[in-house]
Order: sequence, then C-alpha cells, then structure tokens
Amino acid sequence: MDLHLSDKVALVTGASRGIGLAVTRALAGEGARVVAAARTVGGPLAELAAGGRVRPVAVDLTTEGGPARAVREAVEAFGGLDILVNNVGAVSPRLNGFLSVTDQDWTWGLTINFLTAVRTTRAALPHLIERGAASIVNVSSVNAFLPDPGVIDYCAAKAALTNFSKALSKEFGPRGVRVNTVSPGPVETDLWLGDRGVAATFAAASGNTSDDVVARTAAQLVTGRFTRADEVADLVLLLASGRAGNTTGADHTIDGGLITTL
Repeated sequence: MDLHLSDKVALVTGASRGIGLAVTRALAGEGARVVAAARTVGGPLAELAAGGRVRPVAVDLTTEGGPARAVREAVEAFGGLDILVNNVGAVSPRLNGFLSVTDQDWTWGLTINFLTAVRTTRAALPHLIERGAASIVNVSSVNAFLPDPGVIDYCAAKAALTNFSKALSKEFGPRGVRVNTVSPGPVETDLWLGDRGVAATFAAASGNTSDDVVARTAAQLVTGRFTRADEVADLVLLLASGRAGNTTGADHTIDGGLITTL
C-alpha cells in the first residue's frame, strides 16, 4: 500500500530509540524527509542520518525553548512541515506510593510526557496549517485510561495528552490538520526492558528477575507478547498518511488485547 508519504516533511520527537526511532526509520523508508529530535543523536539515529532523508537535531525537549527550536530546524531544513509525531516520553515507577511523589517528580513527569507535546504542537501548528492537509500523531499510552498507582504521574500525564489531542482535533480539523493518538500497551523498548526500565525496577523491588516481570505482564495480554516498536510505527504512519484522511480525534490502542472493556 502506497501511503503517499514521499517527500512529506515530518518532525519526530524522542527519535533516538524505541518507538521514535522506529517511526523515524519507517517514515524515511516511505520517502519522507524527517527531522529527528532527541537529547542525543548517536548510534542508530546517526546511521539513519547517513541515508540523507533524516536530519537529527540534538535538543532537550523538556526545556521551554527546546520544542520550538526543533520545529524551526525542520522548517528551515525542508521548507515546511506536514507531519508531527509527538513521541518523547519517559516513566519512573513510584514504588513507595503516592505520598512519596514530590512536586519535582510531578513536574518532571508532566513536562516530559505532556508539556513537551503541548509546546511542540504550539510551535508546529502555524506551519502545519499552511500545508492545507497535515497530521499530528501523539503517542499516548493505555495508562491514559488504565490508572496505575505505581506510575501515577505518568498515567495523569498521558490522560492529559489524550484529552488534549481530542480537543485539538475539534479546533484544527476544519483548518486541515488531523490529530490522532496511538495508545500502546507494553512495548519492546528500553522504557520496559532497559537496565533502568519498568521491568528491572519492579523486579529489584520484589526480589524477582526482569524476565519474571516481563513474563507475568505478557501473560496478561491476549497475544501473549509485548508489541514491537515497528508495529507501533506502522500504525503511526497510517494515521499520519492521507490513507487515513478522514480519521481525526481518534485514539487507537495497540496493546495485544490488554484492555478488555469496550
């Protein structure tokens, strides 16, 4: 299926690894020109840049000016912007409960998982509107509607992101900008599987191994496995493309059947 993404200009945040790297790779594979914003731009992202369709930008998106700088780099490099993928995010398990979560913790969680998307979107929208037909895809989480006290600030931030996306879709849909969210469950990325990821953190607290935590979590999924980052990327690309041209204000779950309610 041709997604008609050739020579479209995309900005992807949190692009150095995980879902963001997979989205960047997939967009470039479809012929898009991609500005890949990340705190660090070495490793696989630098290798992608060697192909000529990816322009890495080293930027701290949690700073107030970081998102606007990333947008500016995209517009200056490629003359406009057609697609924004707000992917940057992180989670820090709160093993000691809500009362241990400080204002600093809340500020960190809300900034990296919500305010980065708000600021990047605010900077990008004038350029997206100019295109006449553009798309924003926000990477949320099943935790937006699956509250978990162990990641309480992450859940709240992702719920805010999903709500924000729906509101944006109503305001800017008539101006040619579609806004959708993708809500993954557990994904095979460092957020879950890294040395300081969710599995390792909960394993250390419970006296189990990371493999035990992963196996128990996977057993809760209908498919019996975590989602791959490239599977999330495929969904993001479809929503970003004209093939989903009348889809806006929608949240798309990709969670291996974890959510069982209608």
